[in-house]
Amino acid sequence: MRETLTAERDAILAALTPVVEGIAATFGPVCEVVLHDYRNPEKSVVAVAGSVTGRTVGGAMSEIGMRVLAGGDEAADELNYVTRTRNGALVKSSTMVLRDSTGAVFGALCVNVDVSAVSQVHGLLGALAGIRSEPAELPTTTFGDDIDSVVDALVDVHQSKQRGNWAELDRAERLELFGGLDARGVFAVRGAVEQVAARLGISRASAYNYLSQARAAHDTSTGGPA
Repeated sequence: MRETLTAERDAILAALTPVVEGIAATFGPVCEVVLHDYRNPEKSVVAVAGSVTGRTVGGAMSEIGMRVLAGGDEAADELNYVTRTRNGALVKSSTMVLRDSTGAVFGALCVNVDVSAVSQVHGLLGALAGIRSEPAELPTTTFGDDIDSVVDALVDVHQSKQRGNWAELDRAERLELFGGLDARGVFAVRGAVEQVAARLGISRASAYNYLSQARAAHDTSTGGPA
């Protein structure tokens, strides 16, 4: 059964590979299409066309992919969401999960469109018309071929939300930090616990302990198994 599913998933990815080029060619240089195989999170990119986020084949998933992993087989498509890259580009994206015949999620087809120029034109037209609007606060997403940089960025974001470094956080805040990282799928990545521990300056044992407590607290609050 496992070999059959592996062959099926490989066939789906192979069938979608030329689609990646076709979609990117249709929308031109502002479009990037990325095909992910989540069976290998650290090197999930199996095909890419376009260069909106600078992804390359063999690169790692982004934090968006981690979020899909965290959702497991319950993960849903995320369509037409807007984010910013680390270099300030405004990107509209859609992530469509890939499932095998059993319904298991194993990958995703992602479309990223750089809408920075469209946003600038919109602002210019608004100014000419005398219409002023405050720019919306958008999340910044780390896209990169290195999974470590993605994990580090997520740790920094969650730590900044606590408004203090690890030593300044109380127990509840530390559990919230680990719970937040877990909800974003960080710990689905191999070696992430060790990386987070090093980033925070704590032992691996402490990191595993906080993660275990955060998961137990989540299960209790949601009525799941304690």
